[in-house]
Amino acid sequence: MSYRVSAGVAALFLGLTLAGCSGSSGGGGGDVATVNGDKISRADFDAKLEGSQQAKSIFTTMVQGLLIDQYAKANNITIPDADVQKKEDDIKSKYPPGQFEQILKTQNLTEDDVHRILRQQLIVEKAVSANINISEADIKSYLDKNHATLDTQEQVRARHILVPDLATANKVEDQLKAGAKFEDLAAKYSTDPSSKVKGGELGFFSKGQMVPTFQAAAFSQPLNVVGPPVKSPFGYHIIEVEEKKPAQIATLASAHDKIKTLLTQQQDQQAIPPFLASLRSKASITIDDDKLKDALPPVAPPTPATTGPAPAAPAAAPPSTKP
Repeated sequence: MSYRVSAGVAALFLGLTLAGCSGSSGGGGGDVATVNGDKISRADFDAKLEGSQQAKSIFTTMVQGLLIDQYAKANNITIPDADVQKKEDDIKSKYPPGQFEQILKTQNLTEDDVHRILRQQLIVEKAVSANINISEADIKSYLDKNHATLDTQEQVRARHILVPDLATANKVEDQLKAGAKFEDLAAKYSTDPSSKVKGGELGFFSKGQMVPTFQAAAFSQPLNVVGPPVKSPFGYHIIEVEEKKPAQIATLASAHDKIKTLLTQQQDQQAIPPFLASLRSKASITIDDDKLKDALPPVAPPTPATTGPAPAAPAAAPPSTKP
């Protein structure tokens, strides 16, 4: 099974992981290890870390975080916990169950780290949004130039149970026709880890997102009918189509809010770097550690960003053809 994860969200979270390395090497004196009787002192270990490029990146991020927090305090910007949690939930929903938590673990991030980073992102977004202006003319122009990315293909919403052989597929089909619950059999038999925990649900997909045999069955089966086993390179699928959406041509009314959100996000991304540079250029920063002296190169006062319409975003990468 492929996971249709937004590349933008994935990139966002990778950015969070870089920013989140907030743990120290332990603090205090003593040793960190003994190798055949020889000690590695904490002082030596910390000195190596301190001079590394990673340490400079972390230092830069920590400075930036402080500047953002100071800006929020000076401008009475508060971000409710509920907003932070919603942003985290939105990111987490783009990953298969358990993967978000695994990323936190591998990057040595805690929930507090993530909440702090997301809160700072929301502060920055709120700060730059005051200068964002999306006109109706901008929205119409974007629609005229980007119908190909805004028009909606025919879609179906389906669930499936993936098993390794035809004998098991036939057994599952017989049980479903005898009245067994689809979600119960998905949990029991399916070898697709991402969908079995959701009762076999795959959500909506369009043509080109699934392997050919699976696609052919899903787009031809009647609604709410368990189809016969379908073979694919992954095994045998028992498919039930739950909903169908016809292809639609985007109109100004149907795409208005989506386009406005997209253009706002684009202008946000253009405005954030100069905003952060502005915080740095106005700040009084004294670096006491010689090994970090070059971690913050001088920043020239940024040129005010324009608020005109952003260029059309490049088309998203083609979806995977695995179901």
